[in-house]
Amino acid sequence: MASLPLQQPSFLLANLKADYINKPFIQRCQELAKLIDDYPAKELHLIFPWLVESVLGSLDGTVVGWNLRFLHSRMNEYNTAMEFLSPSGPMMKLIYKLHAEDYKYEFPISYLPGPVKACFQEGVLPDCPLFHVKSQFPVSGLLSLSLNPFQYYMINFAACLIAQRNYPMAQYVPYSENAYFVLVDVYLKFFLPLEGNVPPSLITDVRGTVSPPAPRSPTVSFTGYGVHHTSLLKRHISHQPSVNADPAAQEIWRSETLLQVFVEMWLHHYSLEMYQKMQSPQVKEPFRPTEEHMLLVRLLVKHLHAFSNSLRPELISSSPSAHSHASPLEEFKRVVIPRFVQQKLYVFLQHCFGHWPLDASFRVVLETWLSYVQPWRYTPEKLLPQVDPQDRTVPEKWAVFVQENLLMYARLFQGFLNRALRTDLVNPKNAQMVFRVAKVFSQTNLPEMIQKAELLFLEQEHVPHHRQHRLLMSPTLGGSFLSNRQSAITDSVFKVKSHVYSLEGQDSQYKEMFGIEVRTSVLRLAHLIVQAKQTAKSISDYSAEANANQSFFSWLGFGSPDLNTSYTGNDMDDIGLDSIKKTDEYLDKTLSYLCQIFRLNAAQLTQLTTSSALKPDEMRTKQLPDCVQGENGLELTDLGRLQMINGLRKFDITYQGDPELQPIRSYENAFLVRFLFQVSSLINNRFAREMNSICARRSFAGRLARHYLTNTCVSATNRSPGTVPSDHRPRISLRFLGSYRNLLSLFLLFVVASFFSISPPTCLLGILALFLFHGIIKVLFSDNQTSYR
Repeated sequence: MASLPLQQPSFLLANLKADYINKPFIQRCQELAKLIDDYPAKELHLIFPWLVESVLGSLDGTVVGWNLRFLHSRMNEYNTAMEFLSPSGPMMKLIYKLHAEDYKYEFPISYLPGPVKACFQEGVLPDCPLFHVKSQFPVSGLLSLSLNPFQYYMINFAACLIAQRNYPMAQYVPYSENAYFVLVDVYLKFFLPLEGNVPPSLITDVRGTVSPPAPRSPTVSFTGYGVHHTSLLKRHISHQPSVNADPAAQEIWRSETLLQVFVEMWLHHYSLEMYQKMQSPQVKEPFRPTEEHMLLVRLLVKHLHAFSNSLRPELISSSPSAHSHASPLEEFKRVVIPRFVQQKLYVFLQHCFGHWPLDASFRVVLETWLSYVQPWRYTPEKLLPQVDPQDRTVPEKWAVFVQENLLMYARLFQGFLNRALRTDLVNPKNAQMVFRVAKVFSQTNLPEMIQKAELLFLEQEHVPHHRQHRLLMSPTLGGSFLSNRQSAITDSVFKVKSHVYSLEGQDSQYKEMFGIEVRTSVLRLAHLIVQAKQTAKSISDYSAEANANQSFFSWLGFGSPDLNTSYTGNDMDDIGLDSIKKTDEYLDKTLSYLCQIFRLNAAQLTQLTTSSALKPDEMRTKQLPDCVQGENGLELTDLGRLQMINGLRKFDITYQGDPELQPIRSYENAFLVRFLFQVSSLINNRFAREMNSICARRSFAGRLARHYLTNTCVSATNRSPGTVPSDHRPRISLRFLGSYRNLLSLFLLFVVASFFSISPPTCLLGILALFLFHGIIKVLFSDNQTSYR
């Protein structure tokens, strides 16, 4: 490809498209890399949109591209793709080469998140500076943005995660191991470095630098992320730097662009107005994040915390003197969380807490939230080996962060509390989520910090409202009538109020996390936890009792098939005794943590335990859906149907019909089951009168006959709705001989007997004798005197 003479762009693009179909992946990438090095920007300009689409896929989903989300390290193409798309790879070289020539590319408005698209449709400029660019109507007639090559690539890269595409059937790849996830991590570490400055661009223009995007209007704030903020980076980022300007100031625009793209494309799918409208159940959800989406949001949150916490200690002070000595990247670290992330992440998580299904998949949303509210986990000190990992004390310096993020703690905790009250806490995955939240919020000093922030918000204002903004941004006003301590308190009050009002609006009604209403909900949760512990204990006891009741002959497999010996309520089908023990451990610790957070005393817990101490039959009834007694047994109410639809409760799944007519199981031979049923039916019909007569006797023979020829009856009160009692007339059942396990047991017994020179008929007679002897012993020690008519 590179050996060809310079061609017209149309021919160059046609050749590339032909190579894309005919040549293997690795060879294509190698030739593309050489082409990018050899050809000038003028020739590469027209192939860039096609190259981005062929790599990342089309916005409408018709082109899959390189399938980065299903590309993993065990594939041959993985290393080649990662090298091509790395920050120092051929794709970035092409971007910088095109950027130096000031080329622009069109991105349709229709593929932007809903709130941003709505702003353009209403003729309002979005708050994000990324979209403060020239809008055009291309030939298609659709409104589009005019973006530089770096913006165009990054916005397509971010859209790759949320685009609806029909991916080919492929082997499952863990989200954290696919090429897309790894590339996001690489880009974050490169453009938002924890140490040093952003590496310079690889290609320079004639002036020796790669220029940032065109300057913004002086009337436009740097970020617009919150109405109460003014621009701190305007001096370095908002204006076009001169040739002799600080190189770091010329490079930081890439960090800003990367972050704005990720935040806007991944988080800005719900505005405050849209979220308020969506509280109505009739409104259709416009966007549904996936588990992979949430994992990448968590990766972004964790890195931004580490990035912000890497600020040099001497620059943490908010004094103007500290700002004057800070580099553009250091100033960027100072404001990256409150300016870029806070508002959009709060609305995003608020929506997920209210609309995510009530199942274990919510864990990824939960961990994203817990990562954000624990910035102290991502400090450089945490990486030092001498730090005790068991230390759960939150340093006092984080009180300011808690105050400026009060809703992230208090409001979202209340949202999780509402979810926890509607989930099945017997399930260990749900119990673990409640445990995780309680453990995080019980860290030493954290409840006190949240309560102090709430008190600051509820404190009455001491200065006119029109001075709040000025005092907030300039806390060291000279000649203030307040003392220094009063000024600091007033400043904290305004910060908390400004945070709450900017996220919830001036008319919002704040509900205290430590108020009476929330405390009552916590007591309800504690009550449910005690009930769940008792339910888990009853399940454990039931399973242990069922295992203990297995007789010797049942262990060998000689017995009637009974599918009703396993407890299947509360969605515990795949949960064993070990998981039940974990559930009990999680719930025990959760109760302890809740007592620490909300200062619950021993008397309250004792009252909860006493009121929740139900008998086993009462406990089982509590776990059933809401029912009323009808003519044919239990009948579901509307509440019971709602409980079953949402998976909150369900009936014990037990077979209550004729045991002989149970469906054929995978461990049974279908032919033998049907044949033995015909034989049994023939015997039962032929000798029905004789069997009824002998079972009706009150003698020892009658009791022995009832032991072998009858089944236990299921009471009508325990039947699921719509079932009727099964026929319990005396009968012979030979179905157990159709089980592969029983046949194998018989075969092994015959083999063992042959080693002792015992013939099969003799062995069979011995088994029948033991079987009869077992029945006689059991009848002798049984008090069953029930007669049959």
